[in-house]
Amino acid sequence: MNGFQITFFTQQDKRHHGKPLAEWLVNLAKEMSLPGATLIAGSEGFGHHGRIHSAHFFELADQPLEIQMAVSKEDAERLFARLKAEGVHLFYVKTPVEFGILGEDA
Repeated sequence: MNGFQITFFTQQDKRHHGKPLAEWLVNLAKEMSLPGATLIAGSEGFGHHGRIHSAHFFELADQPLEIQMAVSKEDAERLFARLKAEGVHLFYVKTPVEFGILGEDA
């Protein structure tokens, strides 16, 4: 199947509707019946302001997070329409990809 890999970049202390933004995005993907979403924690990075974000032993609030999804064109359109309606402020990368499933279900 052809579609998009969408990667969202945020950090641990960003919130939406009182929940951590990354967690909210994963739950949104499930609510919208998207094929899946993966939350990846980073150890360090920097954004467009040039400020270093990192996960320290005693403080994880600034930890960089990445949420990845592989979705169809239609699902991508629905997702971005929902994010716009929610007023979410978030950096993303949207890359055309081919994706599918190999093998049989267990």
